[in-house]
Amino acid sequence: MKYKIAALALLASANASASECGSVSIADMNWSSASLIANIDRFILEEGYGCDADLIPGDTMPTTTSMIEKGQPDIAPEIWTNAVKEAIETGVKEDRLAYAGKSLVDGGEEGFWVPKYLVDQYPELKTIEGVKKHADLFKHPENPEAGGFYGCPAGWGCQISASNLFDALKMEDAGFELIDPGSAAGLSGSIAKAYERKEGWFGYYWAPTAILGKYEMVKVDFGSGVDENEYLTCTAVEGCENPKVTMFPLSPVYTVATKEFSDKNQPVMEYLGKRGFSNADMNKLLAWMEEEQADAQDAMYYFFENYPTVWKAWLPAETAEKVASAL
Repeated sequence: MKYKIAALALLASANASASECGSVSIADMNWSSASLIANIDRFILEEGYGCDADLIPGDTMPTTTSMIEKGQPDIAPEIWTNAVKEAIETGVKEDRLAYAGKSLVDGGEEGFWVPKYLVDQYPELKTIEGVKKHADLFKHPENPEAGGFYGCPAGWGCQISASNLFDALKMEDAGFELIDPGSAAGLSGSIAKAYERKEGWFGYYWAPTAILGKYEMVKVDFGSGVDENEYLTCTAVEGCENPKVTMFPLSPVYTVATKEFSDKNQPVMEYLGKRGFSNADMNKLLAWMEEEQADAQDAMYYFFENYPTVWKAWLPAETAEKVASAL
């Protein structure tokens, strides 16, 4: 009889935990890193915290707007806040939104990159002056007399900043010509081709991405540091007449929750505050997804299996044990 009472007490405790957390809606954004994080959150919230968690399709602007106006979804795991800075700041100010933590602890990273195998040969390529000195290593595919710099695809916001920095760094004077890769596939394909042939490559890219997880690249130092005001008022502005040299500022990437959810679910908010990925780890995870043609749920299980020290550090020991048992 006492075993039956103990079992009933345990069941009641589990049910209380689930009802305490209740139903949770999580935005499943339409890019790989965000979808992976959403799946990880769903599993941990269900198995570790007893929540009834659902994934709902999302994208940056509509999800943010819905959270502010309708209070749904409860959690957006990966928001690049610069893209919706004003809306989020208003939502926080009006007590409709709350920052839960950084989903990408390094922030979104942009820069001009060269392959590591070239830097191993010519260490000075870590700097823009070194790149300029060795323009002959970066042959333009259509003009062997010039160095080639791969910019951002036409129509992307980074096309403006990359071309403005190309001008500010006086790359043309150093013998470089700007290449429009035509598309994201064209840009990533140019890196893959260079790597396969161990040729020179110099251009714009960003992290976290599968490409930077698969191919080891080194970000070139402009020697300028970051001038955020210059970047926002000129570098990233089309038609800026006199761009100056600045490194790309990091893009803050946060997990955002509705204020109502954050007020009622402190244990979950504590988890979200600790849950964050380095760009190095996320690059590798995205590269694995691409190589294996895996979806976000497959990648979630791969992450749990291969990065236990990472995810267990986000959780109290008892909660981590529940998640491990569920796996």
